[in-house]
Amino acid sequence: MRLPMSVAAAALCAAAALLSPTAHAQNFPDGPVRLIIPTTPGSTPDLLARTIAPKLSERIGRTVVVDNRVGASGNIGTEAVVRAAPNGSTLLIHASSLATGAPLQKSLPFDASKDLAPVTLMGWSRLVFVTHPGTGMKTIGDFLAAVRQSPGRLSYGSPGNGTPNHLAAELFKAKTQTYIMHIPYRGSAQQLTDILGGQIDMAPLTAIAAAPHVRSGKLVPLAITGDKRSPVLPGVPSMAEGNVQGVDGNIWYGMFAPKGTPPELIARLNREVHEILRDEQKALGAQGFEVEVSTPEEFHERLVRDTTRWTELVKMQNIKPD
Repeated sequence: MRLPMSVAAAALCAAAALLSPTAHAQNFPDGPVRLIIPTTPGSTPDLLARTIAPKLSERIGRTVVVDNRVGASGNIGTEAVVRAAPNGSTLLIHASSLATGAPLQKSLPFDASKDLAPVTLMGWSRLVFVTHPGTGMKTIGDFLAAVRQSPGRLSYGSPGNGTPNHLAAELFKAKTQTYIMHIPYRGSAQQLTDILGGQIDMAPLTAIAAAPHVRSGKLVPLAITGDKRSPVLPGVPSMAEGNVQGVDGNIWYGMFAPKGTPPELIARLNREVHEILRDEQKALGAQGFEVEVSTPEEFHERLVRDTTRWTELVKMQNIKPD
């Protein structure tokens, strides 16, 4: 049915208004949007935030400011978002440490699965089990043989108790029925320093952290978690190729908002972030990040599922808090 001219014109004006940056910006409150990162500058969440912030700012018509709130295993930054106004002015980029750390922290001031509104999964960083060239080990099979020959003598280092790196190594121990001494560091910087110096025998590193040292020959990759190779380090075999099944402790990253954020804002952010990540996929991939997105509902299901899964592993391995 053909609309009268006056009605058609009004409809076109309304459509134009909806498509304009000004109308889009009306979904967000006045002032800057804070993108809180609970980890240090240079970390993967920080890399993601600084990649998307300028483009998100253009899309929503608001300045997006990256705000690193570091401390208490990421809890300081996370709690700041939990307590923020649910109006789109405060967002969070966090990792699967939200799921791995929860079972080891008895007095958390929040429940991530209930007190945050998931926006979208952003992607993954695979974990690479690496060793120092001085050990003489070349494969995950070599490492397992050494561990079984001298139980308890070999060590691995992680960025801290309850980190995804820590629980991935504990999952490896459970699947292979071995004992390897855990040395928890207070962050990834000292972990990397000590594996490069040969002070520890093995370290699970993100592909982003491991890649330059593997390529330079300063570290030897034993295997990458999961059942397939990484496009970032295609020469590194998967755990499954090394006959170690079920070690899929890859680290996911995603965006959250405070609980109660209007669904239309969550949907808008979901759509905008998906489009930005699609545009940046190649550049992020070159740095070791594998883009994968989701609906808010799918991301919430993953958070709940992973929290349950890692809680079971903590109990099974009798892992204690620091």
